[in-house]
Amino acid sequence: MKFGKLFDISNVDFKLPADASGTGRLLSNLPEREGPLKVYIGCTGWSMKEWIGKVYPPKTKAKDFLFYYSRQFNTIELNTTHYRTPDEKTIEKWKSESGDNFRFCPKILQAISHRRDLGKDNPLVDKFTAAVYGLEEKLGSCFMQLPPYFDKNRLPILINFLESWPKEIALGIEFRHESWFEDVQVKTEVFNALEENRIGTVITDVSGRRDVLHQRLTTPIAMIRFVGNGLHPTDYSRIDEWVSRLKDWADAGLKEVYFFPHEPDNILAPDLAVYFVNQLNAALDLGLKPPTLIGAFPEGQNPEGQISLF
Repeated sequence: MKFGKLFDISNVDFKLPADASGTGRLLSNLPEREGPLKVYIGCTGWSMKEWIGKVYPPKTKAKDFLFYYSRQFNTIELNTTHYRTPDEKTIEKWKSESGDNFRFCPKILQAISHRRDLGKDNPLVDKFTAAVYGLEEKLGSCFMQLPPYFDKNRLPILINFLESWPKEIALGIEFRHESWFEDVQVKTEVFNALEENRIGTVITDVSGRRDVLHQRLTTPIAMIRFVGNGLHPTDYSRIDEWVSRLKDWADAGLKEVYFFPHEPDNILAPDLAVYFVNQLNAALDLGLKPPTLIGAFPEGQNPEGQISLF
């Protein structure tokens, strides 16, 4: 992910900011959670030939990448839906090839998110939501990445979109224009509108844009996009801070977490995922199984049930 990336991170203050005021209020008003915190961890795609022999068994064919990916991770930041709406055949293929507890997090179609009116009265919205709803129990939270030029002056357009979004489909919004964070009144208004419409936020932790690390939850679901710097030592200390924060949120009643580690070209993202899972287990005693990355699978071995995150 190029957004907010820096070549020189030596002067970046990576300390995780305090929660936004509305986060504590939201969590305190949630009903008691049934069972442990649900945690979904994944990368931004499964089409990584560089993972063969490390994440995937040796000689894995491209057609089998999703099968093996979904036995290592239990969610995915599904960027392919940003460029086209999947047809029914594709949806069924994804469902049948992925693991039982897997969740897809589709990125909203660019033809919607990058329209000036966010697709108002456009049949593309209904077509897209109908398609991803076909994932049924394997549908996680969708997310919409607002374009960099979508500023605070477009708040009425955004609110209209939030009010019309089907509430049976979870959604998180990622803001990128600086104006959403510069004005306290605007920031309060937009996050309150999200909460009122049961729409979540995307929290992005990236070196060059610390303002998007807003720490405001508006639903019982936290979606976090964590952008590392090639497994720099700060990647690990930042993960440690996130584990501590997630423990606080879990203790306060948070229900679900979607955590997406990014690394340059995403080749090293699984390494960071392993560290995250191990640290989270130590802090929350969740018993999550981290991805198996060391060595290779014996030729012909079926990994079903042996390398699942849960």
